Amino acid sequence: MTQPLTIRHADDGKFEGQGLRAFFEYRGLGIAEATAGGFGAHVIRAVPGEESPGGWHSHALNFQMVYVTKGWVIFEYEGHGEVVMRAGSSVLQPPGIVHREVRHSDDMELIEITAPAEFETRAEDAPA
Repeated sequence: MTQPLTIRHADDGKFEGQGLRAFFEYRGLGIAEATAGGFGAHVIRAVPGEESPGGWHSHALNFQMVYVTKGWVIFEYEGHGEVVMRAGSSVLQPPGIVHREVRHSDDMELIEITAPAEFETRAEDAPA
């Protein structure tokens, strides 16, 4: 399959509240369409005043990378504890790692890249 040249500009995109988490808004970057679902990439931003319920979960995927562009977010990972991510921080989350989003700033914005674009998210028990 030949991938098309795909360009997205911030002023062309629209954030939507129909993503994985209700306390975030998502703006697709056209990667899922260009790769027939092999990869996904989107900008995620916080919905001001909305808090994370902090539910433990895991994802059935092959690759997940997050890069924070604005504000801060605290993730907690099984076996690693809480990690404060701020503008310029990145994390490569191993497939299936049990984690949760603890809290974030109202101005938080990040880029997430996944493979594949669509994947299952499973609720998990809190680590012992």
